[in-house]
Amino acid sequence: MNRSAVRSATTDNQLLISTLSPAHRAPILALAKRIADSGCNLADARVSTIGNDTSVMLLASGAWDAVAKLETSLGKLARDEELPIVHYRTTPREPTAHLLPYLVEVIAADRPGILVKIIEFFSRRDISVEQLSSMRYQAMQTGAEMFQAQITIGIPSETHIAALRDDFLELCDGLNLDAIMDPVKF
Repeated sequence: MNRSAVRSATTDNQLLISTLSPAHRAPILALAKRIADSGCNLADARVSTIGNDTSVMLLASGAWDAVAKLETSLGKLARDEELPIVHYRTTPREPTAHLLPYLVEVIAADRPGILVKIIEFFSRRDISVEQLSSMRYQAMQTGAEMFQAQITIGIPSETHIAALRDDFLELCDGLNLDAIMDPVKF
């Protein structure tokens, strides 16, 4: 067995960890320490403060015994800190080389249902939403209630990009949304 196969076999165990807490009690440091102390690596992290609360989603990876140690440690942290922690074992994501990453940005006067219509558009075309961030805000100049979204999508490589972009921009024109759809450049 070659070295990369041995390394892969020992780190293919993954644990997805999620918690919500008041922003002043965000447990990111405590969780990161537990991951490191158990012998696991922090493979991916998403932390977001929404309203007065913080959402933490972490992906830990390591040998099966390190992941088991982490699971025990998380149970103790949840009890001691009265922190709602959800965790479960997951598997590495299969490579998606056939999906082209594109970034969609939308800005518009806020009204209910905008995000639903955008997600429906992509869903009907079997285009995956990989990441999404949206918010409402008040325009500084006018005080108007505004909506803004950034969405990373995975477009199947056999999709005709120009036609998709035309259809998307037509939808946005019909909904009076200012939008762009460009390839991710990193």
